[in-house]
Amino acid sequence: MTDADADAAMPRQSSGGAEWHERDDLAPTSELDDVADRGELRQRYYGLLQELRVVLPGVQVLLAFLLTVPFAPGFADLDDLGRDLYGVALVATALAVTLLMAPIALHRFGARRQRRARLLWAVGITRVGLVLLAVAVVGTVLAVTRFVFGASSAVLASGAVTTVLILTWIVLPQWLRWGDRRTSG
Repeated sequence: MTDADADAAMPRQSSGGAEWHERDDLAPTSELDDVADRGELRQRYYGLLQELRVVLPGVQVLLAFLLTVPFAPGFADLDDLGRDLYGVALVATALAVTLLMAPIALHRFGARRQRRARLLWAVGITRVGLVLLAVAVVGTVLAVTRFVFGASSAVLASGAVTTVLILTWIVLPQWLRWGDRRTSG
């Protein structure tokens, strides 16, 4: 998500009421004014919060799972690498939960008149949270498949997950954006 994106199409306030504009018609958030573009900034922030409402339950479930793992009888059988992989996954998940919840705190407790700054910070924090979530998911898959199926299967499984994450979270959105710009320009 770029600072200009909160959704594929969003309402934009004008003198004649709400109009719908495609993503390319939106000004970058950094160019919006806290007062004059208050409605636009509010809509973008609400779009971001809605996306976080979708992702947070899954991340929280992953954290809950990882917090229970050390109490399982087989945890004692992990070697040093297995414990290290588990530790990376646990910390990455905890940080992802924290960062993905941070825009909510910014929205609730941040200065009301600094809408643009809050949104820019929220988008940046969300991006870092998603990177940590990717690390957590790959690390968890690597640790579990290594323990259950062995090192070769773990490399294949975590490589497949990493590939799908890169393709769907980075390559596909950029490719669609590039295609959108090419056809509209």
